[in-house]
Amino acid sequence: MVSEMISHSPEETRAIAQALASFLQPGDVLSLVGDLGAGKTTFTQGLALGLGISGRVNSPTFTLVKEYEGRLPLYHMDLYRLTGYEELGFDEYFYGSGVTVIEWPEVLGEELPQERLEIAFTSDGEVRRLRFIPYGKQYEERIKEFMHDYIRHRYQ
Repeated sequence: MVSEMISHSPEETRAIAQALASFLQPGDVLSLVGDLGAGKTTFTQGLALGLGISGRVNSPTFTLVKEYEGRLPLYHMDLYRLTGYEELGFDEYFYGSGVTVIEWPEVLGEELPQERLEIAFTSDGEVRRLRFIPYGKQYEERIKEFMHDYIRHRYQ
């Protein structure tokens, strides 16, 4: 079941992600797909807020992975500069005690975890469309709960 949300600003993108963070559990993997400037890092900043992480969160383009401590550890990967998958020990993140966010996940090919939540970003000027695509029953259930909860709270 694919779900969609529209964001009209970076602040709204962060708020959506911050709300999603309360539904995340250890070992969750989120793959963020979209063009440069589509909102992937902004979304990750919102997740960090929702996980109780303070401080600056930015794209780890030159370091590949940045780790942040909060309610759950957040492992933020940016694979933009990689041309192909190399054995980099990502499994310890994918199956660890934190939440892994991967920008440019297509680089991993077959190494990308089969069960994950993919979030596809498209931008039309000021409007961003976020498509939540769950791979695996656990993510299907969580997105269903998140969407229900988010809509209920938004329109109260």
